[in-house]
Amino acid sequence: MNIGSWHFKEPALFLAPMAGITDRPFRQLCRQLGATMAVSEMVTSKPELFHSQKTRTRLNHDGEEQPISVQILGTQAKQMAQAAQFNVYHGADIIDINMGCPAKKVCNILAGSALLKNELLVAEILSSVVNAVSVPVTLKIRTGWDTANKNALKIAHIAEQSGIQALTIHGRTRACGYKGQAEYETIKQVKQHSSIPIIANGDINNAEKAQSVLQYTQADAIMIGRSALNSPWIFADIKHFLATGKHLSEPSLEQKSTFILQLLNDLYIFYGASHGTRMARKHLKAMLTDLPNGQEFWQKINRINDAQKQYAMTEEFFHDH
Repeated sequence: MNIGSWHFKEPALFLAPMAGITDRPFRQLCRQLGATMAVSEMVTSKPELFHSQKTRTRLNHDGEEQPISVQILGTQAKQMAQAAQFNVYHGADIIDINMGCPAKKVCNILAGSALLKNELLVAEILSSVVNAVSVPVTLKIRTGWDTANKNALKIAHIAEQSGIQALTIHGRTRACGYKGQAEYETIKQVKQHSSIPIIANGDINNAEKAQSVLQYTQADAIMIGRSALNSPWIFADIKHFLATGKHLSEPSLEQKSTFILQLLNDLYIFYGASHGTRMARKHLKAMLTDLPNGQEFWQKINRINDAQKQYAMTEEFFHDH
């Protein structure tokens, strides 16, 4: 599949953008472990926040493998176009537009998936962003804003007419949040009526599920979010399974230790020791709690504010296993 001039061997496996999760250290780890592309956590379109510490951190792509895809969020076409230009200037190879986030703080300002209610505004934003930059623009949506109002097909048509180069669909409505099970019928319908690449997203948590979703929807790629937070090595297993029909061996505790300690060290360097320690907690919770005594250990380490001690305790935890 192609996104603009970028070619991806099918089936492509993408890391979903997740606020507070898919920072540069985690994106790089997922790329190392088999993700074809890792989309950044969303960046605001408000120009007064372009130079905030949070935005400057999210714009740091030093050492990342191309293509660099940056997701932007907003409700005003002109601001979104300016945000796209700003991010391209700072290294983005692909601009992704967020119309899929169901979070209340996003939807309350009529951004994210709340935009799906206003198809005229969707068209205005998409056209403005596409015309503002020379790099390809992609879009991430949900199936609609509730089960009685699924308009993914209409949004997909608008996206194609606006020049969007690929469309990711999470198989839930905005009203669903992350509850219940994702459905893939809507994604299948959109794929049947679209000429641009379609990327399937939602509840893809193992290799068999990835294969079944690809076969059912005929999507060009899949995008994985929460399951990658728990097991970033999922990409390697899916890639191997789709190619051979066999699973890779589960990473050993020693291998998991290597990946996790590498991530901790990268977080400390990227954010500084103090902030890096806080950012590491969510990753430790996700990756450790399914291990023997992992939940008990996380309860202990969650109270640690010193980077060296956090690292040493994690290292000791794996050594004892």
